[in-house]
Amino acid sequence: MAQVLIVDDDHQLRMSFERLLAAEGFETRTASSGEAGIAAVREALPDVVIMDVRMPGLSGLEAYAAMREIEPRLPVIIMTAYGTTDIAIEATKMGAFDYILKPFDIPDILKLLDKAVTAGRSMRNRVAVGAEADAAATEAIVGRSPSMQELYKAIGRVAPTDATVLIRGESGTGKELVARAVYQHSLRADKPFLVINCVAIPETLLESELFGYEKGAFTGAASRKVGKIEQANHGTVFLDEIGDMPLSIQAKLLRLLQEQNVERLGGRQVIPVDVRIIAATNRDLEAAVRDGLFREDLYYRLKVVTLALPPLRERPDDIPLLARYFLASHARDMGQTDPGLSPEALALLGARPWPGNVRELSNTLKKALIFNRGAPLGPDEVQKAAGEPLREGAVAGESLDEAVARFVRQELTSGREGVFEELMDHFGLRIIREALEATGGNRTQAARLLGLSRPTLIAKIEKYGLRIAARVQSGQG
Repeated sequence: MAQVLIVDDDHQLRMSFERLLAAEGFETRTASSGEAGIAAVREALPDVVIMDVRMPGLSGLEAYAAMREIEPRLPVIIMTAYGTTDIAIEATKMGAFDYILKPFDIPDILKLLDKAVTAGRSMRNRVAVGAEADAAATEAIVGRSPSMQELYKAIGRVAPTDATVLIRGESGTGKELVARAVYQHSLRADKPFLVINCVAIPETLLESELFGYEKGAFTGAASRKVGKIEQANHGTVFLDEIGDMPLSIQAKLLRLLQEQNVERLGGRQVIPVDVRIIAATNRDLEAAVRDGLFREDLYYRLKVVTLALPPLRERPDDIPLLARYFLASHARDMGQTDPGLSPEALALLGARPWPGNVRELSNTLKKALIFNRGAPLGPDEVQKAAGEPLREGAVAGESLDEAVARFVRQELTSGREGVFEELMDHFGLRIIREALEATGGNRTQAARLLGLSRPTLIAKIEKYGLRIAARVQSGQG
């Protein structure tokens, strides 16, 4: 559960925040002054701080500066009245995560909180690499194959430099973990690390998200907004799925890499910035350059150092190691005892092609653990969790629609009751799970990807989870 510290001298606002955030599943603490807020951060580090600018005693800026001394990677959201936006912008330039204007909309503050919690944990949760990666590690890059050993060496060599890094690999190979490992072993590890997914943000918003905008730059731009590049000054920006970045924005990114400055939308001021860029893609960038979809000059600027992640099918000897790690990790997160894997289950895992790579293997073991009754996982449990019915009798060249139709027909002839609800839950849960995986568990971003409101997404998660739990308890699997 994410913990939020609310720092504001307005008692009513603090109480309103506590009720709102408790209903959204956050754990909250409050402080009535900057001094009390600093003491609260020293006592127990929260996931994120929401703090007013104007308070008796220490101002929000002074309190933020002190909090930054305690933990420079702590995300702090500044609250400000419209007339004090310049102060809030100054706080953002100092490294505050963002600011929000009073009075604010509840969906806006919830969305910002989700982003801040995700960003803070990305910075502070250490990614174990190679020999460090044991079952106790919260997040780890696991593998002993020669290709992974080369990757570990490359991370160690490039991390202490300021070189731009391009991470390449298929979906699910762990590109963001590698980016975070590079950041955490760099000389900028105590500075901001911001993640921008170039696919999850619509093209119309991506430019303003990256580079910010001036008041009046477009309809609805009521005040100046600092972009993520400027916000991450002296830190690191990870541009995920950069192969999908629109050409119109690629030119501005090229300028950033060449000249280390940006211009906000609607502005003429050239703003110097010092950021390290790490980018990742599963696209064939060389083909995109040939097709005119990716700038050649940007391509060469990005590939100063390239880290290549091998697909799981090219390192099958790592599968048992990964499987044991994921099972132990998921069991710990669920408060369960690690049941272990039978030799037959390990053999089955090793024989699968894993088109979804490490992410698919992790999800399969997590699902198997959810339905497990305590005994070591055997081949039947693993095969069921891997979604094997979709693959039975596969026809060469069969489309996704045809495969799904065949699977549905098989289920309809099973003779079980409630097949419709089971199928709806099966596909609904799978869609939601993939959206959450794609956004690192951020429910707000996942809701946006799915075209749902955040409350609707949460309701569906609870609905599917309850139904599946009920079927397990009743012995229907």
